[in-house]
Amino acid sequence: MIEIAIGILVGIGLFFIISDLFRIPFLKTSKAYMSLLKRQGESASAIVVWKNDVLRFIAKLIKINEYKRLQLIADLRTAGVNLTPEVHIANALLKAGICGLLTIPAFFVLPLITPLIVALTIAVYFKEAKGIQERIKVRRHRIDFELPRLVYTIEKKISHNRDVLTILDEYINTAGHELKLELKITVADMRSGNYEAALTRLESRVGSTMLSDVVRGLISVIRGDETLTYWSSLSIKFSDIQRQYLKLEAQKVPSKVKRLSMLLLFCFIAIYLVVITMQVMTSLGAMFA
Repeated sequence: MIEIAIGILVGIGLFFIISDLFRIPFLKTSKAYMSLLKRQGESASAIVVWKNDVLRFIAKLIKINEYKRLQLIADLRTAGVNLTPEVHIANALLKAGICGLLTIPAFFVLPLITPLIVALTIAVYFKEAKGIQERIKVRRHRIDFELPRLVYTIEKKISHNRDVLTILDEYINTAGHELKLELKITVADMRSGNYEAALTRLESRVGSTMLSDVVRGLISVIRGDETLTYWSSLSIKFSDIQRQYLKLEAQKVPSKVKRLSMLLLFCFIAIYLVVITMQVMTSLGAMFA
């Protein structure tokens, strides 16, 4: 009994020492943090709280070149990711580390697959660390896909309303998620400062050539230029681009259907093989009984 009590006390002591070293918050602190996250409509599980604490601890140990840091800040802002560069890298390291822990049991159970797990760990790290470019590409594509509707709306309203702020503010109610976020930032920026500077910052944040055409037209409207012809031609141009996007999406459907059909075929074959094997084993068992 004494040994058990000493072991429990030593375990509790080690837990508190490790908790202090890794700055694990107290239960009351975690509950208060989770309550705040719930009010903000975000995930509030204990795992998320602990994960954020570990990410902040790892982020303090990461040093990034100033040029790369500025570039990563711009990429994260463009992708709509509300993380610092150090936390972003720490997140990639944490996910890769969790995957790398599988090498320990694999080494003792199935040593042959250990190199595969190491390769998977490296792939997870690069996917998380460098995958921000893919997120930027997807986000930019979604914004570009919605721009024809925005241009059409501007074309219809510009003849009787040249207030750019009002046009953009009204369009926010029907905009998609990505474009809505950017327009909210831009409208708030326009209300508190220069219109042209706010639109220029919108263009630099998204980095889309199609949006650059829209911003150029809006700046011309602000300066008092006649832009009806410009918006008409831009609407036709963007409609053609949108049709090309739709054609590309339609071309992807047959390949997806083929893959699913092959998967379904393999499932049927597997079912038949299992049934035949079970019947053969049953017949052999009856024969030798």
